[in-house]
Amino acid sequence: EPDVTIVSGLKDMVVSEGDDVTFRCQVSHENARDVEWKLQDVALQNNEMNEISVEKGKIHTLTLRKVTEQDIGTITFRVGAHTSTA
Repeated sequence: EPDVTIVSGLKDMVVSEGDDVTFRCQVSHENARDVEWKLQDVALQNNEMNEISVEKGKIHTLTLRKVTEQDIGTITFRVGAHTSTA
């Protein structure tokens, strides 16, 4: 199985409280497994506050809905041994 790498990493974002924010990370291969999103070292799940999806097979997205001050921190995207932070 080919090693999946990060082609385009996360970008730092500044948003106002109550807004939604979307992070995108492009990987080298479609159907990447062993993918994880974290906020401040806490693994994120797909739920009403966090929307995790994949566009066009290679672009992994995380949308945080109606952010609050508690959402300030480092977002980490990991695929296999590769990570990107913002």
